[in-house]
Amino acid sequence: MTKVVRARKKGQVTIPDEYRKALGIGDDTLLRMHLADGELRIAPVEVREQSQGSPWLLELYEYFAPVREEAEAKGYTDEEVNRWIDEAVTAYRNERHG
Repeated sequence: MTKVVRARKKGQVTIPDEYRKALGIGDDTLLRMHLADGELRIAPVEVREQSQGSPWLLELYEYFAPVREEAEAKGYTDEEVNRWIDEAVTAYRNERHG
């Protein structure tokens, strides 16, 4: 499906209803935006509830989303990249808290 939409003030665009339904995008859905090959790609982000961890850690993982996408393009798996991020966070915590 292809649609042409107009950007509003401050760059806002409306995602057509049929697209939102097809992708399961609701009012509370987080969206990941990625600029690649002259295209803006938007995809819903699946957030899983976890019994441990912290909100800032989730924010940190989302901050690294573009890096993960670039690594995936180079052939690295999400598991490898997530492991490296976990190792970096652990090293930082150990350095900071001795």
